[in-house]
Amino acid sequence: MTLDVIDVMAKYDNICNYIHLPVQSGNSEILKKMNRGYTREWYLNRIAAIHRILPEATISTDLIIGFCGETEEQHQETLSLMEEVKFSFAYMYKYSERPKTLAERKYEDNVPEEIKQRRLTEIIEMQHKHQLEYHEKEIGKTYEVLVEKVSKKSDQEYMGRNSQSSTCIFPKGEYNIGDYVMVKIVDFTKTTLIAELV
Repeated sequence: MTLDVIDVMAKYDNICNYIHLPVQSGNSEILKKMNRGYTREWYLNRIAAIHRILPEATISTDLIIGFCGETEEQHQETLSLMEEVKFSFAYMYKYSERPKTLAERKYEDNVPEEIKQRRLTEIIEMQHKHQLEYHEKEIGKTYEVLVEKVSKKSDQEYMGRNSQSSTCIFPKGEYNIGDYVMVKIVDFTKTTLIAELV
């Protein structure tokens, strides 16, 4: 995610205001062991650049919990990075060994399963808290949404996404899948914005 890419995203209306920027861990030592090629500081600087250049953008991420040798302090650094960034969404996993990877060859999978699970639960709880806070701030805002499909819960509603890649549920009205519609956010859940047609 170079600054040039962020500049181009800011320049064109037909590019979504959404960036998926995997971090994996909030600790630079763990990132080095993961062979990620960046540090915590670099990542946070890039987040700051996104907020500066694309202030309307949402940011999602990937997190791997319980990587080889991860200490409690290193886990806390992941939580503190999450608290600083407040991701709009995250894919969160416990580390598990994969054959023929660098990690499998170099490191022992030595974080006990119960510690991995407890840490993952803490990560998920924090992420859900941030998603609820983000969704609450969306109440009353109006967005253009691309109709993607019929809602799973009601055939009288559609599901679509706005430019920030937020999932919105709204009445069908006279629209069809593939149409753009204007909606106003009136309610929310942990994962979804509830809207009415404008």
